[in-house]
Amino acid sequence: MIDPEVLGRRLHELRADRGLSLTALAGTAGVSVSMLSAIERGEKTPTVVVLSRIADGLRLSLSRLLADLETDRVIVRRAAEQEHVAEPGGWHRTVLTPVVPGVNFEWIRTTLPPHCDAGTFPAYAPGSHEFVAVESGTLHLGVGDAEYVLDAGDSLYFPADAPHSYANRGEDPCVYHVAALIMRSRENRGSPVSRAPRC
Repeated sequence: MIDPEVLGRRLHELRADRGLSLTALAGTAGVSVSMLSAIERGEKTPTVVVLSRIADGLRLSLSRLLADLETDRVIVRRAAEQEHVAEPGGWHRTVLTPVVPGVNFEWIRTTLPPHCDAGTFPAYAPGSHEFVAVESGTLHLGVGDAEYVLDAGDSLYFPADAPHSYANRGEDPCVYHVAALIMRSRENRGSPVSRAPRC
């Protein structure tokens, strides 16, 4: 398990060694200054994707960034430590996965309110994968030029090197899980690009 305070000190030292301000690293990494500052203070445990972005900003591999920081092979992320992201329009994401050095995997639980279109997201690098499972409601999942309608209990896999979108066109909230194996960060880091969310 990675101690957030130890990770924070390491990030601060690496940034200082390169003569980078918080603002400069935040800009190159595509991470907010407040998030980066909280990570350096040991107040937040970043996701694998955020750590990968910071490593890119420091011109390091993720494994190099995390070298010698892992103290236990079993990593527990308590419910209180999960990252909750409230998006515009009322949709909500919870990052369930612990940070595992060298593993670019995320498992996210998302709730889309009725009539919410979360927008189109850019492709990951070739070799990336996404698995989607619907817990409740109906999800309209776009992959490239195709659209798939998934009801509660349905699941789907797609190579994540294509633009993809998520929408709830029904009257009830839609809850679904995304498990993603990411080869590297998206070029446009984490935001819908083709069209803005409509909720």
